[in-house]
Amino acid sequence: MNVPKLFRLTLSAGVCLIALGSQAADPIKIGIPVGLSGANSVVAPSVVQAAELAVEEINAKGGVLGRKLQLEVADDASGAAGAQKAFDSLIYQKKVDALISMETSAARNAGLPIVSRGKVPYIYTSFYEGKSCNPYMFVNAWVPDQQVAPIVDFFMKSKKAKSFFLIGSDYAFGRGMLEFTKNYIAKKGGTVLGEEYLPMDGSDWTAVINKLKTAKPDAIITSTAGGAPNVTLTKQLRAAGINLPYGNLAVDEGTAKDMGADAEGIVISGSYLTNIDSQKNKDFLAAMKVKFGANLKTPNDLSVPQYEGVYLYKAAVEKAGTTAADKVIPALAAVSFEGPRGLIQMNKQRHAPLTMYLGQVQKDGSIKLLESFKNVDPGEQCPKLK
Repeated sequence: MNVPKLFRLTLSAGVCLIALGSQAADPIKIGIPVGLSGANSVVAPSVVQAAELAVEEINAKGGVLGRKLQLEVADDASGAAGAQKAFDSLIYQKKVDALISMETSAARNAGLPIVSRGKVPYIYTSFYEGKSCNPYMFVNAWVPDQQVAPIVDFFMKSKKAKSFFLIGSDYAFGRGMLEFTKNYIAKKGGTVLGEEYLPMDGSDWTAVINKLKTAKPDAIITSTAGGAPNVTLTKQLRAAGINLPYGNLAVDEGTAKDMGADAEGIVISGSYLTNIDSQKNKDFLAAMKVKFGANLKTPNDLSVPQYEGVYLYKAAVEKAGTTAADKVIPALAAVSFEGPRGLIQMNKQRHAPLTMYLGQVQKDGSIKLLESFKNVDPGEQCPKLK
């Protein structure tokens, strides 16, 4: 059929406009590989809730570059094998534009090679043992350089502790945190009388507790996989009558509340507490309550960085003007977001200076603030990455 030239041009332009309109309407997909099962299952629901609130707020204001955000959640089972499946599914099947997630170090380490192959920006929102570096990864949570000193210093000054016993889960986080802690204790003139580990899925701490009793330290510091191991270890310590000064490098506020009376007295150090007295934090807590009501999981030092991570990604995409990884990656170091924890910018070797809080768990699960430390530098983490 001989179609007039003007009609052909009009038709062609119309098809292009429809195609462009369809492309603009496609959502920006954010993948969340997280431990819905396994060790992190205690805290994962709060992390997903935080991400859901951030996406809802952003979409209500028009999304990012005129596109809505869409979450794709995958269970990494809190470990390496599950993470490989979750990362592969999110990157290659779901074709997410970015990954933003709180995970165990085992899961993160297993997923990073897949991130590199897929060339997907990855914001890691979990506190961890430090020095994990990848061209596609940024971190907005704390590392030992920011977290350990407040606890050790408090025990040495306030409790006159000179000797310590260390207990951890046997994987990268547990060993990495306690290696840093051991070196810091030695640097401050203290002594480590014992260092014991249990596999991530282990639940019987009897032999470890017996060694603790024999050692007779002035204080204990633990670094277990976030969630279930914290609960089992603390419960068994209390049942064994252990009432020493107890610092936990891995317990979040939500898990502390789940522990009930067993958690009373535990000293923690982190970048977020629900009682931070700022308008941003009050607004965040109010919005979480409105959205989730009776189903709300306690916001904590693992979930709040997830909320802020979504906003940091939004800021980076808007600065880059695109979701293309090669443009978003440099933008992630340049942007900032003021959220419940204050102003967050991942500009220190892809990590963030953070205000840290030293607190102690009370009988009702709340945290009594003992001291705060402004803008603590993360130290040397990834000097070879720009």
